[in-house]
Amino acid sequence: MIVKYLEDLLDTEADVKAETWNSRRLLLKREGMGFSMHDTLIHAGTETHIWYQNHLEAVYCIEGEGEIETIADGKVYPIRPGMIYALDKHDEHWLRARTQMRMVCVFNPPITGREVHDENGVYPLVED
Repeated sequence: MIVKYLEDLLDTEADVKAETWNSRRLLLKREGMGFSMHDTLIHAGTETHIWYQNHLEAVYCIEGEGEIETIADGKVYPIRPGMIYALDKHDEHWLRARTQMRMVCVFNPPITGREVHDENGVYPLVED
């Protein structure tokens, strides 16, 4: 069994920080679950371009408000607690936070923990 506590991951290598977000990486590829799981904070007043070409992601909002805009069709979806969205077509999008948002994110294939967005908003595939 794998047991972890968020407070034990804070300010470690599992607590990855970027300009617009902070991803606390709970489960990674090395755990062998077939997915990775993250507790992510999206900073208030920010906009992040994301395009997961190599991963599928599902996101569940547990705190805060914002919106996601899919670039291909310009559709905007409000984000609030209790909302889930799944990027089932590797959707390129803008993620905007009005207030700080706390999101539970799941990635397939799982990430290793070293990934950060490149200039196109993509997580590269990183091998162990």
